Amino acid sequence: MSGPTSLPIFSFYPSYEAVEPLDLEEFLMSQLRSGDSALMQELGDFPDDDLKVEQVEKECRTVRHSVPKDGLELDPHVRDCVKSYTQPWLLVKSPTLAGLSDDSGRTLTSSDFNLRSLTPDKRVEGLLAFSSHEELDRFNQEARQGNRHPELFALYPPADEEDAVELRPIPDCPKEHTGDRILIRCQTMKFEIEIEPLFATMALYDLKEKKKISEDFHFDLNSEQLKNFLKPHTPHIDPSTQAKSAIFSVTYPSPDIYLVIKVEKVLQQGEIGECADPYMTLRECDSGKLEKLRVQAETFCQRLGRYRMPFAWATVNIMDVISTAAIDRDVTDSDSLKGGVSFSIDRKAQLPRRNSERYNTIDDQFCNVSAFKPATITINTIFKQEGDRLSDEDLLKFLSEIKKTSNQRRVKTIPGSIKLDMSPVHETPLGSLSTELIPLIPVSEKNQSRAIKEVLEFPSSEVYVPHNVYRNLLYVYPQRLNFVNRLTSARNITIKIQFMSGEDPTCSLPVIFGKSSGPEFLQAVYTPVTYHNKSPDFYEEVKMALPARLTERHHLLFTFYQISCQQKQNQSGSCETLIGYSWLPMVNNDRLQTGQFCLPIILDRLPVNYSLHTPENPPVKWMESHKGLFNLEVQAVSSVHTQDNHLERFFTLCHALEGGATFPLRVREEKIQENKLEHELKLSIISLSSSRLEPLVLFLHLVLDKLFTLIMQPMVIAGQTANLAQIAFESVVSIVNSLHNSQELIRDQQGRNSLLATYLYWVFRLPDPPRDILPSAESRYSTMGRATASAVGSMLLQSRIRSSSNPDIPAPPASADDEAVSVISLVHSVSCGLFAFFQLCKISLGSASIANKFILIFIVILAGALLKKICFIPLATKGRLFFTTVCVFSLLQQFHEELALQMVVSTGVCRENAYKYAWFFFELLVKSMAQHVSHLDKHSVPRRNHFSDRFKDDITTIVSVVTEVEQAEKVNISLAFFLYDLLSLMDRGFVFQLVKNYCNQVMSAKCVSMPTLISMRLEFLRILCSHEHYLNLSLFFSSPASAPASPCPSISSQSSSSCSFQEQQRILGLFELSQEFKQKHYLTGLLLTELSAALDMESEGGKVQRKAINAIYSLLCSHDLDHRCIKPEVRAKVAALYLSLVGIIIDSTNYLDFTVSDTRGGKNKTGVPEDDLENVPPINQSVAMAIAGNPFNTLGRNVLVSMQGKSVATLAADTSRHLLVCFLWVMKNADRSLIQRWTIEMPSSLLNKLLELLTICVSCFEYGVSLLIYRLVLQQSFKLILSAFKSLTGMDRTIGQRENLRWRKDLTQWRQTNDRQDKTKAELDQEALISGNLATETNLIVLDLLETIVQAVPLAECKDSMVGGVLKVLLHSLTCNQSTTFLSHTFSTLRALVVKFGDLLFEEEAEQCADLCQKVLQYCSSPVDENRSQACATLYLIMRYSYSNNFSRVKMQVTMSLASLVGKSSDFQEEYLRCSLRTILAYAEEDTEMQNTQLPSQVDELLRNLNSILSDTVKMREFQEDPEMLMDLMYRIAKGYQTSPDLRLTWLQNMAEKHNNRKCYTESAMCLVHAAALVAEYLSMLEDHKYLPVGSVTFQNISPNVLEESAVSDDILSPDEDGVCSGRYFTESGLVGLLEQAAELFSNGGLYEAVNEVYKIIIPALEAHRDFRKLASTHEKLQRAFDNIIQKGHKRMFGTYFRVGFYGAKFGDLDEREFIYKEPAITHLPEISHRLENFYIQCFGDALVMIKDSTPVDRKQLNPSKAYIQITYVEPFFDDYEMKDRLTNFEKNFNLRRFMYTTPFTKSGRPRGELYEQYKRKTILTTMHAFPYVKTRINVIQKEEFDLTPIEVAIEDMQKKTRELAVATHREQPDAKMLQMLLQGSVGATVNQGPLEVAQVFLNEIPADPKLFRHHNKLRLCFKEFIMRCGEAVEKNKHLITLDQKEYQQELKKNYNRLRESLRPMLERKIPELYKPIIRDSFKRLSFRRAQEENS
Repeated sequence: MSGPTSLPIFSFYPSYEAVEPLDLEEFLMSQLRSGDSALMQELGDFPDDDLKVEQVEKECRTVRHSVPKDGLELDPHVRDCVKSYTQPWLLVKSPTLAGLSDDSGRTLTSSDFNLRSLTPDKRVEGLLAFSSHEELDRFNQEARQGNRHPELFALYPPADEEDAVELRPIPDCPKEHTGDRILIRCQTMKFEIEIEPLFATMALYDLKEKKKISEDFHFDLNSEQLKNFLKPHTPHIDPSTQAKSAIFSVTYPSPDIYLVIKVEKVLQQGEIGECADPYMTLRECDSGKLEKLRVQAETFCQRLGRYRMPFAWATVNIMDVISTAAIDRDVTDSDSLKGGVSFSIDRKAQLPRRNSERYNTIDDQFCNVSAFKPATITINTIFKQEGDRLSDEDLLKFLSEIKKTSNQRRVKTIPGSIKLDMSPVHETPLGSLSTELIPLIPVSEKNQSRAIKEVLEFPSSEVYVPHNVYRNLLYVYPQRLNFVNRLTSARNITIKIQFMSGEDPTCSLPVIFGKSSGPEFLQAVYTPVTYHNKSPDFYEEVKMALPARLTERHHLLFTFYQISCQQKQNQSGSCETLIGYSWLPMVNNDRLQTGQFCLPIILDRLPVNYSLHTPENPPVKWMESHKGLFNLEVQAVSSVHTQDNHLERFFTLCHALEGGATFPLRVREEKIQENKLEHELKLSIISLSSSRLEPLVLFLHLVLDKLFTLIMQPMVIAGQTANLAQIAFESVVSIVNSLHNSQELIRDQQGRNSLLATYLYWVFRLPDPPRDILPSAESRYSTMGRATASAVGSMLLQSRIRSSSNPDIPAPPASADDEAVSVISLVHSVSCGLFAFFQLCKISLGSASIANKFILIFIVILAGALLKKICFIPLATKGRLFFTTVCVFSLLQQFHEELALQMVVSTGVCRENAYKYAWFFFELLVKSMAQHVSHLDKHSVPRRNHFSDRFKDDITTIVSVVTEVEQAEKVNISLAFFLYDLLSLMDRGFVFQLVKNYCNQVMSAKCVSMPTLISMRLEFLRILCSHEHYLNLSLFFSSPASAPASPCPSISSQSSSSCSFQEQQRILGLFELSQEFKQKHYLTGLLLTELSAALDMESEGGKVQRKAINAIYSLLCSHDLDHRCIKPEVRAKVAALYLSLVGIIIDSTNYLDFTVSDTRGGKNKTGVPEDDLENVPPINQSVAMAIAGNPFNTLGRNVLVSMQGKSVATLAADTSRHLLVCFLWVMKNADRSLIQRWTIEMPSSLLNKLLELLTICVSCFEYGVSLLIYRLVLQQSFKLILSAFKSLTGMDRTIGQRENLRWRKDLTQWRQTNDRQDKTKAELDQEALISGNLATETNLIVLDLLETIVQAVPLAECKDSMVGGVLKVLLHSLTCNQSTTFLSHTFSTLRALVVKFGDLLFEEEAEQCADLCQKVLQYCSSPVDENRSQACATLYLIMRYSYSNNFSRVKMQVTMSLASLVGKSSDFQEEYLRCSLRTILAYAEEDTEMQNTQLPSQVDELLRNLNSILSDTVKMREFQEDPEMLMDLMYRIAKGYQTSPDLRLTWLQNMAEKHNNRKCYTESAMCLVHAAALVAEYLSMLEDHKYLPVGSVTFQNISPNVLEESAVSDDILSPDEDGVCSGRYFTESGLVGLLEQAAELFSNGGLYEAVNEVYKIIIPALEAHRDFRKLASTHEKLQRAFDNIIQKGHKRMFGTYFRVGFYGAKFGDLDEREFIYKEPAITHLPEISHRLENFYIQCFGDALVMIKDSTPVDRKQLNPSKAYIQITYVEPFFDDYEMKDRLTNFEKNFNLRRFMYTTPFTKSGRPRGELYEQYKRKTILTTMHAFPYVKTRINVIQKEEFDLTPIEVAIEDMQKKTRELAVATHREQPDAKMLQMLLQGSVGATVNQGPLEVAQVFLNEIPADPKLFRHHNKLRLCFKEFIMRCGEAVEKNKHLITLDQKEYQQELKKNYNRLRESLRPMLERKIPELYKPIIRDSFKRLSFRRAQEENS
């Protein structure tokens, strides 16, 4: 943003300061007292339920909340957690209005394109059947108002939402975190043999993070027969344990995520290798051995069935599978193990955290885990487990090796396969269970066989999502046991793990989750056994459900056993031998123990109370002297245990305050005394923000709830009230700051931390009031109690004491007793004062307790005074009034008041951060205020008493502080939303005061630039104005919806006197931004003031203007689509609110961009070059405007009226359109009588501005059909082209009848898809239809306004300019693409104008009448019946009403219009025009009133003339594809009008337009030069001005062809004849305009020298008129032209010329005629040949023959039935004397009449021969006119031929070679390649017919014939110069070559020397006869010089 220094001077005029607002509440009350209360309810005040506090039940994924069972006594912290995770969300909502977003109710009728099916000859009914002008106007108005769109903005595409700051994002509802979910179904696990049950476990591992990222999922796929082996050990099987499908979650996808499957079997005797051996060696065919093995296995199962041993494992990279699953095929493990899919990802890059900004931008190349196709995975590689490599570290190393190498070396594999199905999960499948085994919704039917388990994820990095469900799980991982040094033989070791609640064996809790095919929960679990291993590694994961209440007795018990695999003979019973015990207490210092542990093992029985200690040193026997032998890890996944020291400490101390705590209080290793509690609590609050980010986020909701409770309630500690509000507030600020500053956390588009926004919106509720406990010795540490509700009056109860925790508890009905109300207000007032007094006492006395005493004394006095009043309080409670009053006081410490107070009194960093993130505290305030207000009785407590005066003061202070903070710009939007919400809660007059203060303060901010300040105010106001009840706030119902009662009689009365001056000023004042308006309609006034200021200032790229306009636009849009504003009278009131906007827009007309653009405005969105969309002529439109200020010109359209003096547009096209659509909306909905009074009273200058604005509106909302059709062509949708055309012309009734035609305001994706190229047919159809309807409606609004203006004409002073101005706008609308509906109404209006003001129009507006004739005639040729019918009626009325005195002029104008139409329009259809002519004739014949006049015969004569012009059209149609023939025909027609200058001029302009379309700019310019010469001839006859050209003679320097325009002379032309030369061009300005256009075209064609000649004629006229502005721009253009000449120099390419001869009778007139064709530069012969051949082959088919050579055509040898074309390339030819004058490239290419081509021949008849027999014929052609001309082909009128002998041919060739070498050598910037190419052709050794051969043929011998002596000598001299030039060139090349070309240079030099030596004898031999002794040396030199000159 630019700084203040770069801005224009911006003075604060008083009106820019925000004015003092009305007291809104007082105003509304007075209105209510005096007016109609029903109207007030509807329009004025807010509805009662404006803000609702709602409770929304939490959506639970499971069938029940996963909370502890009822009946358990819970710790306070657990109780808080459970409550937090289960209580409903609390939302503060504004009821949404259906009308603002629901667009589905209405569809478009087909009225916009309704067609009345007319036959071509049908006439407009009732054309002359009206009795008065008023009746005609009324009829037209009723027709216009039928079937109109009520909602303009529904048709207008939505604005860009970049500025839509008022859209407050609603945070997503908090949910339990899940990553991308994958369902894996286990289908089969097969080995070569099946002899025993096998058990599998699967889990995910992230190799990149070296971490296990999911819990284990246990499954088995054993047959029933094998399961029966284990029946003795599994008494029952729960269905949940039979699951074979699991849902895994992946939060952070990485390319190295592996699914690992571990397989176990029942323990048996032998190493793993021995047990696996049969699987590797045996097959199913070995039945005998297998049966023996099965029996053996069954024995082991029955004896050792509860023990397992490791067996095998397998793995697959699931990310490879996901990336390959895009292709439909099965995936085998070989793909994923051997790296079949590679990932192009930076392996070092860390994945960002979930919920972080970076996470949202993770590249999808490997992360799209949720969108792969289901795949089947077959794993064929199953590895044998190795007994010494069982740990997770070993596994990860192995995975790393697999990834690096394709061969699995040194690892044995077991033959077999595992088949899995994998698919993404979008919806939770039926029959799923949560990780706690609670059924998930949707619940399956009972007959579903298998459950699907959700597997808990252990994310590889932190997840920043607060806890939302109760989860309390513990995972125990035994890792290693070391018995190496133990002397016993313990080798087959297992560990029994139990979770104990006491020391008795019965205290083992069933909290251990079971494995597959067994019970859901177990009391004990055994680890797998590694055979004969004294120090086994373990990989077991033991999952437990932690009890909600943990005590010191809870512990993990580990029992170590040796298992005897083989039953010894003397041994019976158990196979377990006890080794020892160890244990781990669950709680240490009241905190859950987690982490890594190394425990010693006790060998004796466990001592008493062992669980209360860590395994220290009781007098028992320890293994290895109490050394740690058993390693394990314990991890918790808990939403109860914070596992963070700071959080643990904070929660523990908070709960100590809530009662029940005994002192000293133990917090970890510390013991806290009662008197230290306050200090320690403060320290814990301060240190909260030091917590690790992840636990802080996980418990964020609980932490904030606790802190807000501390802010709200003073705590009683040791009998003292400890006010922790300030320190708790500072802690909240600190947490808010740290969350915002964290790079890991995401923010929304307004910069708000998403976690905090979610908390505020969904979670926050007012802290619960403390439980009602009287202070007593037993419970000193609870907070103050509150009295029962009945102790205070029922009204007070209703307004103040409703339970915060449950707002739904109904309150007792309010008493109507007035005394009670007065007491309440008294208590309320006194209490407010009391609280302030308490704060004051506390500060001044330094102690809360002393302050309390002061207050209590005061309350006793107060109670005495109140006792008399409180008569309705029951006797039983009167005795407790003292305590009751205390409670009233404590109640009045409302949370919002405390929060606002803390914001005001905060200091330092806390204050800075509180305001930096003010949005959080503002939203906190609003939500707490809304909850407070919801508890009030709104009927008895007026709005202005909802909040205390002290609170209002605090809010005022906060708002004023906001403007001072450094981040004022950022806080601006937050403050706006805050005040927006306050409008629904507080006294609105007070809020307006805040708005005023802020707006005025923000403008005085020094550190911000002016555009930024205005931008801030705009965003601020835009948000306020988006308020649901903005209209009520703006008091729109008090705006003047209609014109004030006029002292004048009826408006339409001609004789009415003018209204008083004061009345006039009052009407005009409504359209200005007055102080009174700004005060009354406060927000509207502020916003319009900003708009006005923004439009008047400059800003970078118009950003400020765009913001201001978009703000108004979005506001009006919301009114338009608001169902509350459907009634017309309400709309009129709303529109009246924006009348001053109309004044602002009219004043800013100069800033508008009126480019006609795509229907959406702005850029060309198709991505197609603009030139290709429409062949818009490159003629400067401002030049065209010079022609009599007229909106139409011959070469361009869409040029607007009276824009010459405009400043440069500062607004972009789309922004201009937004502003204009706002203007149109106001005009559409405002009261018509009011608008009419305004147009009557307005001065003419204002009226002109208004008409100019309407013209711009027409241009801006033109239907962009060309773009649309271009798109359709791209998509090859022919049908759609037809429908688009029909929708434009109104031919199709059916389009859109069943469609919802509007840009849906809620469809924000419209903008994103707007630029797409691949739109569907339906989308394009809809777009076309809506665009057409928008164009119709906007133009009809303009038409309505024009009619309103016209009907005010009789009362206006300036009738002439008014009517002329209206006509200009109407004509302009006819030049734009319009719908049939609009055209029909426009023609009606035009006819009304002709009827009412015919004489005025025909006399005063002659030029515009000419345009009117042209436009009407154009529509007479329309293919649409309705348009044609309307145009015919209009044209006939023009003739009829001009008959009396202007008919000859109208006849001429109609004739010229037709000539212009016929010439310009390529798709002109004469059959429709003929039909129209017949219809007009019918009107004349049926007009009974005019039958006795000459009108019918005059019309008949005119129509005959028109018909003859049409016959030319038919011919032109034939040659539409042959541009040269077409131009010849047009030229002939123009020549035919030599005696009718108007028509000749028209046809010359038609030709100019045609040339322009073909980009033949020079010819187009020449047409205009001829036209200008014609005008000059006419002007020179009228008057003799020295500065004007003397007829066409003056134009000779431009082109000699122009002299043909001098045919106009006095005897042919009478300037005074009516209707002749009456066009706008036959004036001085017309002449200048034509020449300026010609100059522009010459410039486009690159003929800059001609530009100079044209301006030589223009400049004297400009000088004579002292038009210095034009002179300045003229000289600027001249400078540009001369600069171009200097810069482009020889690089300019001019035309290429060809001789084209036509032969054959088939060509008719063209037979045996030759033409010179001028083609664009660098056109090759094949190109023109191909073009002509393509065209004529369509005419003659196979009869066409192209003659390939240039030899003379012998007519006798041609086939008479064929058509022949001969094309030859020709070059301009000049005699030697001409060349002296034609020095420049331009001069050699301008005014060309002679051309030459050469034809080689030999005497034998062949074209080519040997050098000595090669002749050449030169043919010189002369044309009738000089090029460039008004045509691109000109007749050849003369032909000369002469032949060259072989030696002359050789001389010419050598001269040419020499010339080329000289030019290449002496160039300023030599071209090495060109030079070398020429050298190669000159001195190269092997050049056929090269220089050496020429010399040998012609110079070897002196010729015998003396006639050839001179030729011989000339050739010899040529060679002499040639060899010299070769030498120079070789030397030059030496300096140009690169290092690698040295050899090449040497070769060139050698060849050159060889050539020179070969030529030397021939060049030195002279013919003696030519060198007689009498010739002096000087003569020789002279002769040589002449030869040299000739050569050069």
